[in-house]
Amino acid sequence: MSNHYLFSLEMSIELALINRKSSFVSDGVKMATPMRRTLVALHRATCSSLMNAEASLDLRHPLPLYLPVRTKKRYFIPPSVGMKGFKDSNIQDRARKAGVAPRQQYFERPINIASTSGVFDPYIPPEGDARLSSLSKEGLKQRTKQIKQSAGSQLAIRKIKEHDPQFSTKSFAVQAQEIFIEAHTALTQFNKEKLHSLLTERCYPEMTRGNRYKTISWTFLESLEPPKVVHARCPDMISKGNLYGQVTVRMHSKQTLAIYDRFGRLMMGSEEQPKDVLEYLVIERHLLNPYGRWRLHGKIVPSWAPAKDPIIKTVLIPGPDLKPGEEFEALNHQVPKPEAVQWSK
Repeated sequence: MSNHYLFSLEMSIELALINRKSSFVSDGVKMATPMRRTLVALHRATCSSLMNAEASLDLRHPLPLYLPVRTKKRYFIPPSVGMKGFKDSNIQDRARKAGVAPRQQYFERPINIASTSGVFDPYIPPEGDARLSSLSKEGLKQRTKQIKQSAGSQLAIRKIKEHDPQFSTKSFAVQAQEIFIEAHTALTQFNKEKLHSLLTERCYPEMTRGNRYKTISWTFLESLEPPKVVHARCPDMISKGNLYGQVTVRMHSKQTLAIYDRFGRLMMGSEEQPKDVLEYLVIERHLLNPYGRWRLHGKIVPSWAPAKDPIIKTVLIPGPDLKPGEEFEALNHQVPKPEAVQWSK
C-alpha cells in the first residue's frame, strides 16, 4: 500500500471532520467536543491498522512458513565422538540421573528340556573290557564297582518301566543298534530332518561339526557280539519329577569308514579295510513326554581305548614356475623332502 493512498485517506477524513464540525456548531459546543474526540480516535486507529497491514503485506521481509515448536524434552544426550576419558559406566550413571532406567543385561544360557546337556553318572568300562580274577586286589575292586553300578541300574530300569511299560533290556539293545545304524547312514547322506529325529540336541552338533565340505563313506558289516545293556540311569532336571532315561549299550561290530576332503582326497580310513569297533552308546529319552522317543545321546570313550588314526591333510607342494608352453612332467622336477623337526609340547 503506497504513501499516496494513505495521504488521500487522511485528507478525506479531515474534510469529513470539518463538515461534521460545521454542522454541530448550531447545536452547541458541548455536543461537538466529544464527537470530535471520537472521530480523532477512529482516525488514529484506522491509520495504525493500515500501517500494520502494509507491514504484513510487505514482500521485502517475508515471514517463515513454519515455526519450530519443541514438543518432547530430550532426557539423555549421547556423548560426542572421540570424547577422552569416557567410559561405558558413565552412560548408565547419566541415564539414572536423567530418570531413564537402563536395560538389565541377562547372561543366562537358553536351555532345552527335550534332552539333557550331558551324561549323568557315566559308565566306566573295565580296562581291556575283560573281567579280572576276583582273587586279585584289582579284580576285587572291579567286581565291587560293578555291583554298585548294577544296583543303581536296576532302580533306574524300574523307573523307566513305569513310564515306558514296553521297555526291556534284551529288546532295547537291538533297538539301540538300529538307531545307531540309521543315524550314521543319515550322516553320510546329511539328511538333517532324519538326524534330528535320531539324535538329541547335544549329540547333533558333535556328529555334524566339520563335515560340511567332506564326503563320508560308512558301512556296517556285521555284529561280532550281540549288543548288551550295561548301564542305566534315570536323572531329573529342572524339577524333581522331570525324569530322563539314559541307557548305555555295549556294541562290538565290524565297520568300514572313509572320509574324503572337498578335493576328493582320502583323509582317514579306508572303504576296503574293515575294522573291529567296540563302542559304548548312550541312548536317552524324555520319559514325561508321551510322544518322546529314544535317541542317540553320546558315546563313552574309555581311557584305555587306542588312539585314532591321524588325518591326512591336503597341502600345496611348491614347484617351479612354468613358462608358457612348458609342462611339469618334462622338467623332471624332484620334490624336496621335508627335514625332521623336533616338536615339543
